[in-house]
Amino acid sequence: MKKVLTIIAIIAAIAAAIAGICLVVKKLAAKKQETSSSEENYVSCSCEEEFSSETIA
Repeated sequence: MKKVLTIIAIIAAIAAAIAGICLVVKKLAAKKQETSSSEENYVSCSCEEEFSSETIA
C-alpha cells in the first residue's frame, strides 16, 4: 500500500510541475503577443520630418 501511495504522489508531483510550466508558457506567450501588437502600431518620427519639410518647401 505504501508503494502505491508513493507512486501516486510522484505522478501528482509530475502533473503539478507540467501544469506550472504550461501556465508560465501561456503567460509568456500572452506577454509576447501584447508586445508585438504594440510594436505594429508604432509610427516612427521620420514620417513627421518628411511632412514638415514638404510644408516648408
